[in-house]
Amino acid sequence: MKFNYNVKLYKIILIGLLVAALVVTSGCADKSTSDTNQNGSSPSETSGVSDTNKAVESGEFTLTDGYGREVTIPENVEQVVCSGAGCLRYLVYLQAQDDVVGVDSLEKEKSEVEGRPYVLANPQLKDYPLIGEFRGNDDPEKIIAISPQVILKTGTSGQSTASNGADADALQNKTGIPVVMFPYGSLKNEEQKSEIYSSLRIMGQVVGKQERAEEVINYINATMQDLENRTADIPESERKTAYIGGVSMAGAHGIISTEPAYPPFLWVNANNVASGMGADHADIAKEALVDWDPEYIFVDVGTLLLGNEGAIGELKNDTSLSGLSAVKNKKVYGVIPYNYYSTNYESVLANAYFVGKVLYPDRFEDIDPEAKADEIYTFFVGKPVFSDLNKQHANLGFKQIPL
Repeated sequence: MKFNYNVKLYKIILIGLLVAALVVTSGCADKSTSDTNQNGSSPSETSGVSDTNKAVESGEFTLTDGYGREVTIPENVEQVVCSGAGCLRYLVYLQAQDDVVGVDSLEKEKSEVEGRPYVLANPQLKDYPLIGEFRGNDDPEKIIAISPQVILKTGTSGQSTASNGADADALQNKTGIPVVMFPYGSLKNEEQKSEIYSSLRIMGQVVGKQERAEEVINYINATMQDLENRTADIPESERKTAYIGGVSMAGAHGIISTEPAYPPFLWVNANNVASGMGADHADIAKEALVDWDPEYIFVDVGTLLLGNEGAIGELKNDTSLSGLSAVKNKKVYGVIPYNYYSTNYESVLANAYFVGKVLYPDRFEDIDPEAKADEIYTFFVGKPVFSDLNKQHANLGFKQIPL
């Protein structure tokens, strides 16, 4: 009996050892298979797991920027630099200025006349480290020294998508830091307006301000719609003719500097006498202005920086302009400068309410243009800066200009 018992025990032990050996062998085989397949491929290559999914798993994600580039960035971005005209303005619109760790040379300039509302509302921006020269002429070494998580960059206007994309790739390769690039856009037509909205959404993705991006987009749409609704039913024959002169563009200009697609005129259904000159900034002949003879002339008061009162001085002293109906009837008015390191859209929207009030006072009875301007500035840049802007230009903004 004892002998039989021992034999049985031996068999049980032997079977147990065989089972254990099989388990170990199976485990090794499984691990080997999971690490590489027969062709030596990794699991992600054989299972269809994308680089984007891998990025998400590692605290990163991939987005498509405004020029169709796929850029992988950290999931939680809290340190950025802004390169190019208008880029930092958009970041302020999104209320993400605290993420800035460096600025370009123009943002650091100290001037008695500051035409950018976002800087007036955030003077601390001038104190950040330098990342390079303005208009996107970056210094890769300076950027590397600051170590932002992402470089935000506006494209060069008039340059092709391929060229802008190549610029972004070059900066990314030099710094080793993700570069997210997008066009600045404009409010002159639907195509360029969609560029603004797309760019705000892309930047919102980067800095975690998607909801704020939608708020800004909705605010712009609602404001334009309000302006349009006030004047949409005015018959063509009763719409006022108007001209905008002295428009700032890379500096101060005289009376012949204009915007043929000046948005405030479009939004309040005024007839822009220069509309036949195209969609972009234009310099006209003085003879054309005399021939057009608009009922109203609006002057960008940034023209004062030209000296001799700029466009205002021309309207006062140039005998070829003295016969203009607007001059003789004292219908010349000042509006706030809106082009300064690209377009300050908040100033464009504010100007539109003043223009509407002047041209169609009965349609804007409920509007105090200065109060409305401060409401708009507060929404976009966080502070009511109308008076700060205006006093830099002899307080001629939103006023009838004495000639």
